[in-house]
Amino acid sequence: MRLKSVKLTNFRGYQTTTAIPIDEAMTGIVGRNDYGKSTILEALAIFFETEGAKADKSDMNCFSLATGAEQFEMACEFDGLPAALVLDENAETSLAQEYLLNADSALEIIKTFSAGSGKLVRTSIRCQHPSDAELSTLLSLKMVDLKKLGEKRGIADQVADKRVASQWRHAIRAEAEPFDCQETLLDVSKGLSADSKSIWERIEALLPTFALFKSDRESSDGDAEAKNPLQQAVKEAQAALQQEITALEQQIEASVLDVATRTLDKLREMAPELANELTPRFKEKPKWTFSFTLDGENGIPINKRGSGVRRLILLNFFRAEAEKVAVGTHRNVIYAIEEPETSQHPNYQMMLMKALLELSTQANRQIVVTTHVPALAGLMPIEGIRYVTRDDNGVPIVKMPTADVLKQAAESLGVLPESGMERAKGVVLVEGKSDVTFLRHAANTLKADGHIESSLADVGVVPILIGGCGSVKHWVTLNLADDLGLPWCVFLDSDIGGSPEQIVSLAKRRQEVEGRNRPFYSTRKREIENYLSPEMIEQLTGVEVSFTETCDAKKIIGKAVSIKADDVIDKLWPLMSSEQILQCSMYQDNGKERSELQDLIRNLVALVA
Repeated sequence: MRLKSVKLTNFRGYQTTTAIPIDEAMTGIVGRNDYGKSTILEALAIFFETEGAKADKSDMNCFSLATGAEQFEMACEFDGLPAALVLDENAETSLAQEYLLNADSALEIIKTFSAGSGKLVRTSIRCQHPSDAELSTLLSLKMVDLKKLGEKRGIADQVADKRVASQWRHAIRAEAEPFDCQETLLDVSKGLSADSKSIWERIEALLPTFALFKSDRESSDGDAEAKNPLQQAVKEAQAALQQEITALEQQIEASVLDVATRTLDKLREMAPELANELTPRFKEKPKWTFSFTLDGENGIPINKRGSGVRRLILLNFFRAEAEKVAVGTHRNVIYAIEEPETSQHPNYQMMLMKALLELSTQANRQIVVTTHVPALAGLMPIEGIRYVTRDDNGVPIVKMPTADVLKQAAESLGVLPESGMERAKGVVLVEGKSDVTFLRHAANTLKADGHIESSLADVGVVPILIGGCGSVKHWVTLNLADDLGLPWCVFLDSDIGGSPEQIVSLAKRRQEVEGRNRPFYSTRKREIENYLSPEMIEQLTGVEVSFTETCDAKKIIGKAVSIKADDVIDKLWPLMSSEQILQCSMYQDNGKERSELQDLIRNLVALVA
């Protein structure tokens, strides 16, 4: 399941119900101080019952309280729902079949709290549920009552396995069709399935796990900031092994109950009255708790180190998450990071944001970030921007990224276009500094050896890095280019052979750029590193390295010659000769051999022709 939106009502500054859509990958919440950004993250932490996050009566909106309101609430909508799941017994059903989805076909869970105490009053599911009096109670009926209702309606013969409650419910509803549905709040605390509360427990077990990293933790012995990311890994491991843990619990329970039963049998031989008074049962299920941390040097706890060190541990946790094989957990994981720039050098700020962006591309990860730093906000994807501001009455509102809203957000944050445009006659927007090196060296070298007539510098075409096509900085830069009347285009890696998400993202960017009648170019191979010459690398380093056109050449080359993957182009591409550049970019076009990079540079030069 993925988090689709969060709705706040009477919670802190949010008096009227305010919906905040959550992007399936990265959501960037931006705006001025004290406008309600942190409130959104903390509301999610309370909803997901994150350790240390607890509602209290001060969370009630004071204006709502003055008008007589007695409760505040937060609601979360989820999509990406499982096609089938087991709610009771071992038979599969679905949330749709059980009429547990709202009007938008999403699972919407509402948690309501008392204004007077801040305590949780109830947890509900908002859904389009049958309005018929009997049909509306099916999820709360015991098996014996389901059977009675089914027999009364004459559908017992249509139930294949009469031990399965969901099959009785399906048969009863099928017999009653057609019937009307209405918006209903099902109170899960009063029992979905009166025989056990397994229906809600099983739904709850499918919800995403949530981790919040705040910017203002204190440096105390109890400060969990440095270890929380690793503790989250413990939670993921437990979730992945939950089936085995449940089986072990059942084995332990059966073994202990067997001993207790045999003990009572022996006791009954001596004191039957006493034995008959005793019933073996577990008072509570076992609590599987694992505490994990990192020991500091010389025995100094990590949480006693400087705030910058603690945040670096957080940084490298995310880097490790982004780089590991995405086997992950069956549950979605939401990472919420408040102001990742806190206590960090600007270089580390950029590294963290790029790691988060990479992590957000994994199918089972969602990232929610707040920031005030223009450079970080500029890297955020446009579709994930949520601009928090206030209306004329001072009430917080959350705006989606239209052109006007992006302009407001960019001006509020101070996001500036990339420098260098003042001297340009034409602009080619690229993703990073390595792309600038790649294009400039290819143009200069091919021109020097007579393979093209002009280099980029000759005609004033300037490569401008914008940190990712589709980012806020990209939007600001290309709009300035339009305002200045400069011709511009986009050049990106094709990511062929990468993840499906990367391919979809590239297609979306192509559509956006070409929709503005601007040229869009992407590599025929996976990335610019795939154009490096293996022969040149072997001559230079003595290391034989092999890679295809679609494999991750950057990592393969970097590992082979002991260069950081992100530095491969900057260190090796300037050593490529014009002949090697031509040879490594050759392809067949209608039986004719052509050089992709030669054609590309000529097209870029033609921007200003």
